[in-house]
This record gives sequence, C-alpha cells and structure tokens, in this order.
Amino acid sequence: MLHGKNILLGITGGIAAYKTTFLVRLFIKAGANVKVILTDSASSFVSPLTLATLSKNAVISDFVKSEEHSVEWNNHVELGLWADLMVIAPATANTMSKMASGACDNILLATYLSAKCPVYVAPAMDLDMYKHPSTKNSLSILKSFGNYIIPAASGELASGLHGEGRMAEPEEIIKFIKAQLNKGLPLSGKKVLITAGPTYEAIDPVRFIGNHSTGLMGFELAKTAANLGAQVYLVTGPTRHSVVHDNIEVVPVVSADEMYRHAHAYFKDADIVICAAAVADYKPKTVAEQKIKKSDASFTLELVKNVDILMSLGEQKKEQFLVGFALETQNEVANALGKLQRKNLDAIVLNSLQDKGAGFGGTTNKISFIDTNSTITAFELKTKAEVAVDIFNEIIKRRYA
Repeated sequence: MLHGKNILLGITGGIAAYKTTFLVRLFIKAGANVKVILTDSASSFVSPLTLATLSKNAVISDFVKSEEHSVEWNNHVELGLWADLMVIAPATANTMSKMASGACDNILLATYLSAKCPVYVAPAMDLDMYKHPSTKNSLSILKSFGNYIIPAASGELASGLHGEGRMAEPEEIIKFIKAQLNKGLPLSGKKVLITAGPTYEAIDPVRFIGNHSTGLMGFELAKTAANLGAQVYLVTGPTRHSVVHDNIEVVPVVSADEMYRHAHAYFKDADIVICAAAVADYKPKTVAEQKIKKSDASFTLELVKNVDILMSLGEQKKEQFLVGFALETQNEVANALGKLQRKNLDAIVLNSLQDKGAGFGGTTNKISFIDTNSTITAFELKTKAEVAVDIFNEIIKRRYA
C-alpha cells in the first residue's frame, strides 16, 4: 500500500529518534520514496549520514543548505506538496505544542504548516510529560486539525519509569498508517476472490496442455481490488507475473483441479468473485509417469473434460457477486449472454478475438460488461490496468452504490 508513495519523515529531538533508522528502512522496503527532515536537537540522537544513506536522499535540517561556492534554499512549500503523507516521529511535547499553536521556528514546522497531505504524529516522551494536561490539549488540537495520532505505547521509558509515552515501534507505525489508508475505500472490509492465468494439464513429466494466457488481466484486477481496500485472494495458474501488496494473498496452482479446490476454499467467504483464468477445457485421461518417447509417426491422446470451475461456483452462489469472462470469436453477445444465464453469473466480461488488441498475450483489452438485465456497457481499447478499473467501477455501481 505504500509502494510509490512519497513519505516525508520529520524527526524531532527525543531518544526514540534512534528508532527512525528502522522506520526509514521499512518505508523503503515497502517501496516508498522517503525524505527526512531532522531538527537540530534530533541530530544529537541520530546521524544525518545514516538517515541519508537509508533514505537515499539528503537529510534536510535547515532552510538554507550551504555547499562550496553555492547557497541553496530548501523550499518547505515544495516539500509539503511533494509528500503523499507526512510522518512526525518521534513527536516531542515541544514540537506538538508548536504544531498546535501554529508556531514556526524551524523547517519541520514550516513544512508541516505547508503540507496538503495527511499527517501522522507519533508522540514520544516521559510518562509525566505525556499525562500532562498541556500535552493532552496539544494532542486534542492536533486531532481536531485532522492529523492522525499514532498512540504511544506503554513500557520502560528512558527515565527508568514504566508507563505510557514510548513511541510506537516502527512496525506498529507502518501498520497504523496502512490501516488508515485502507479506511473509507470503496471495498474496505470486503473479500475478493480472483482466478488468473492458464492451467497446465500434464501429459507426462515434461509435457502439458495449456494456452496462451499470461494472467496479466487477473493480476491487474487483483491490484485494483487491493487498492480499493479489499482483501484479495489471487488463485493463479503458471505465469511470469508477480505482485507484492499487503492486501493480496497469492495462491499459485498448476492444474484445473488445483484451481477448483482453492477457488472453492475461498469462495464461501468472498463478497466478489471474478473468474478471469483461462482454464483448460480438457485434460489427458491418463498421465504417463515417465517421459513418452517419440516412436510412432502418429500419437493419439485421449482427453476428458475438466470440471467447469465457474459453473460450479455459480451453483453454490449465495450472496457473492460472481463475474465470468467470455472470450469469443463469433456471435459474441449471444454466446456471452448464454454463458451468463447458464452459469448463474451476476455479470460477464466479453472480449472478442475479432477486436485488435484484445485477448491473450498483450497489455491491452477491449471489453463489454454485461449484467443480468442484459445491460451492455462497452469500452474502448485500453490497457489491462485501465480495464480492471472499469470492471470494478461497474461492479461497485451494481453492488455497493
């Protein structure tokens, strides 16, 4: 969820500042871009060189940065606009008081006052300071401004006392931010099951029956659902694609039988189910235990029908919104409508191999979204990432609008 986000980390002068090296590392590991603003007093607790090395950006500590033969300006307005979110950790009683009153005597406070993004504050101080009415007042005011307060933890403090006031651990800060980012999204709290990719049906230990599906459409659907706040279960056949997202659990399978078992395991708890996988219709009746040697001029392979995963889910459907895909070459709409009704679907996504840029193997697709009222919503040729957004927009309009 933090991948590609621009995170501005403000570090103030408390002993908990040493933890920010781990926090920066976790942000970077999550794929975020990090810039650090360090107050003068904070530099007594943590090294600017360490933070610059970890963040891969120069640490900002003053409005003016002086280098040999040049003087440059650190623009607090630009920093505030650059950030997708700002984190102040540790936030001392002194800094929070200034934030609450609007005082502005360093670049961190100036940037805070300029920021247009969500701001997360992680208090850190000794027990009595944390309990003091002035601190509680500062926290209350900061909340009223729309800032997110990351609760301080209880434990042993630098003074030797034991109680509230410890800065939340870096992992807890990350967890808190991710939870807040997830709130209010259209699919927050929903579970989405997606099947993707081809299935490989073994002939012998080295050969199989498969198709040209790459799984890209299913992966884009999974990413879109996750970015909308859903918990996603992606059951995927063999593919070169991968995805790393806190909200996505990838379940790799090979054969149609494996996909059937895993799809049914997740189906009962799912709110939305999209079967985008290109499941092989047939499989060899018997699988050779050893590699079949080339001998005769011809070779006959007896095939049997695979289980129809989509139809089996349609037969068990209760409250789930079930969506299938139809890749057609002729009588496209009629065939798609027949599949929608026959398999008890709520909607079907139709694409045609007659349309240039649609189907397997490419990065684009051209679809029509058809629901149970036979309402057809057609879209132009788009990237599969854009198609995934269109599909979920149509689902959300019908299920959650």
